[in-house]
Amino acid sequence: MSGGLLVAGTTSDAGKSVVTAGICRWLVRHGVKVAPFKAQNMSLNSFVTREGAEIGRAQAMQAQAARVEPTALMNPVLLKPGSDRSSQVVLMGKPVGEMTARGYHGGRQEALLTTVLDCLAELRGTYDAVICEGAGSPAEINLRRTDIVNMGIARNARLPVLVVGDIDRGGVFASFFGTVALLSREDQEFVAGFLVNKFRGDVSLLEPGLDMLHGLTGRRTYGVLPFQHGLGIDEEDGLRLSLRGAVRESQVTSPVGEDVLRVAVCAIPLMSNFTDVDALAAEPGVVVRFVDRAEELADADLVVVPGTRGTVKALEWLRERGLADAILRRAAEGRPVLGICGGFQVLGEHIEDEVESRAGRVDGLGLLPVRVRFAREKTLTRPVGEALGEHVEGYEIHHGVADVTGGEAFISDDHGHSLDGCRVGAVWGTHWHGSLESDGFRRAFLREVAAAAGRRFVPAADTSFAALREEQLERLGDLIEEHADTDALWRLIESGAPQGLPFIPPGAPA
Repeated sequence: MSGGLLVAGTTSDAGKSVVTAGICRWLVRHGVKVAPFKAQNMSLNSFVTREGAEIGRAQAMQAQAARVEPTALMNPVLLKPGSDRSSQVVLMGKPVGEMTARGYHGGRQEALLTTVLDCLAELRGTYDAVICEGAGSPAEINLRRTDIVNMGIARNARLPVLVVGDIDRGGVFASFFGTVALLSREDQEFVAGFLVNKFRGDVSLLEPGLDMLHGLTGRRTYGVLPFQHGLGIDEEDGLRLSLRGAVRESQVTSPVGEDVLRVAVCAIPLMSNFTDVDALAAEPGVVVRFVDRAEELADADLVVVPGTRGTVKALEWLRERGLADAILRRAAEGRPVLGICGGFQVLGEHIEDEVESRAGRVDGLGLLPVRVRFAREKTLTRPVGEALGEHVEGYEIHHGVADVTGGEAFISDDHGHSLDGCRVGAVWGTHWHGSLESDGFRRAFLREVAAAAGRRFVPAADTSFAALREEQLERLGDLIEEHADTDALWRLIESGAPQGLPFIPPGAPA
């Protein structure tokens, strides 16, 4: 078997990432050596591979679903937005510059097609199957000429395409039909069928519509996946969670101690790696929410200033909205604050930035004795150390270089020498993403937070974030195993799109 499949979607957030992960987990359960692939990803949620390459976190999660080590081959092009009009381009795990959307789609994207196809070919030569994820919708007709992630790669690599639609949004039949009808005849030949996602209710009521869709398009539906809470792991885009009061989705579990612990995450502009707080949300009795108003910090036991692709912009935003003053008051009262990556830089004395914002010297909040200088070379590492007497692992993705001039060491090596970050009272800062996924460290940190906040909160002794993540991936595999036509899906991956699929007019505009 040397098969492949492209999982496309009628829209962004239709469920492509979790369906891709679910198919990977289903295949690996059956002894298939499988890898994920996304030619081009636009996301502020990224991860560092063992070889020091930056890729989308969704592809790292899919690799975990496939039980393989993530590599740059699985996401050769990553776009990290810096504004509404420009993004940092990360090629094969390394940043190569900033580009406007017009500049990228005006020529650079087409030039990357060879690189993308070479990566896919290498994966297909190594694995039994490669499950590819598209981006947005394949029917974005304004971008088709330069497309390297949807039909552009499906046509070049001769991959069958499965279109996922989110029925919870409504209009899924029109979306399925319209997606196919807006593709050229040549593109339509690769669209094998559909997968309904996030269905609530009695599937028998949906079946007449699926039959009619088959009659209209000549394409079958390969499954109807039910709506399930808690499956939005490692999403690509934090914007949906930046709304005021949005609660990070987690299982509602009673606290072990007498009190819950309330965590407020500042929904700063260009928020990156908001998944850092997932490990907190997984703890029984910890409630994590995203906030954008100063008064919402009043009842928080811990305030987190997360990572961002725009540190100076985040500082301005915190000051404009009164959040900066609220954080300063908290620190003066000895109430806990944690800054992660860009958030750590925000809490320092000043920032010298001629790289990201080109704003020069900018004063920080002055809560930590740290001076930050932005370097052109990006730090991409997977460090290991100790903090609060516990083993801790993380990953670093930043241009800012921190000069720590005081405070207590936060993360150290085995000999007690400081590796990263610092602490002053109840204010902590670190560049390390993912550190809270280290169970012992997370529990020790939460005990410190609870003590400083005056809460009778006790961390659960047996919470394993890795085990919880594995349970989520197993649930994704179960979704495919139980609710998709896996025999038909297997044939699709092995043999490609069925021959003789009808053309649905009008097709793509000339």
